[in-house]
Amino acid sequence: MATMELTRDAVARLVDHTLLKPEATDADVRELVAEATELGVLAVCVSPSMLPLRNTGDLVVAVVAGFPSGKHHSLIKGSEARLAVQQGAAEVDMVIDVGAAVAGDWNAVLADVITVREAMGDTAVLKVIIESAALLASPQGETAVVECCRAAERGGANFVKTSTGFHPAGGASVRAVELMAETVGGRLGVKASGGIRDADTARAMIEAGATRLGLSGTRAVLDGFPVSS
Repeated sequence: MATMELTRDAVARLVDHTLLKPEATDADVRELVAEATELGVLAVCVSPSMLPLRNTGDLVVAVVAGFPSGKHHSLIKGSEARLAVQQGAAEVDMVIDVGAAVAGDWNAVLADVITVREAMGDTAVLKVIIESAALLASPQGETAVVECCRAAERGGANFVKTSTGFHPAGGASVRAVELMAETVGGRLGVKASGGIRDADTARAMIEAGATRLGLSGTRAVLDGFPVSS
């Protein structure tokens, strides 16, 4: 990704334009979709209760599952993901049980991912949110990030994702993205999300290996990139 020409349009095609605030209304989501279309981003990411979305055109529709705590039963996450796909979601961003990862129970993380993948089928993209800041701050440290990425890959995920953006430990970091990209080795995508509010931070994430960006303040980030190279 470091060789990619980071123009405004190129970066826009990496963006999931995101609205996950619990107070979001139908009108807010309609505005999100309209803005996403205007900005030329790849996808919108919303809460599953907002489905089905209307007038999305070529936009990819992504939703979250087990959000934001990850402490839902795996079967609930799976049911949530399956219903979202049935209602038009092309991508599902699921949250792992972060406590299982902190405890080093990689089999539990793997089982969680497998349950969601099997429930939603293989037609939609599955992104696995590992809450990297919390893992890096845990006794397991970088090992937890690596092992969660390995579990996500074994479980059938298409992406690993840094963060929900709701955890007090923080969002994406360059080190987390580097670790994740090194671990999945291009076999999975890497989504950096949480706390990316300007072009310099977005650029750093892409250069570290991010292939997708989760942004809520998308316009401000894109405005920091040149229109052409």
